[in-house]
Amino acid sequence: MTRRDAAIALDIPMEMAKRHGIPARMSEAEFAELNANPPAWLIQSRANRTGKRPVWVQLTCAVCGFTEAERPKKWWPEFDFVHCVEHGPAQLPPLDAGKTRLEYPDISTRMYGIVDEDKA
Repeated sequence: MTRRDAAIALDIPMEMAKRHGIPARMSEAEFAELNANPPAWLIQSRANRTGKRPVWVQLTCAVCGFTEAERPKKWWPEFDFVHCVEHGPAQLPPLDAGKTRLEYPDISTRMYGIVDEDKA
């Protein structure tokens, strides 16, 4: 398992994983031990979580189901759809009457966010 995989599973930022010495690669057994007997910094991190904003989200293409984990950005709106670089907005479900479709490019390395808004 990579450090990024461990950070996602522990629901901590990558920066925190690096700062506290999580190795670049670790075995499943090492991860299970870390998760079962968390160090003080991880216990404190979990206690400080308010749950308002997730550390990681799973972005899933509405067309093919490709999934990618990403840290949500403060500027992200609530996406109606997400699609990968292999597909375009035309392949998404049709737009409802009275709505307009906005595309947010590059929300991750391979994903675009879509918001269907009411026309003003």
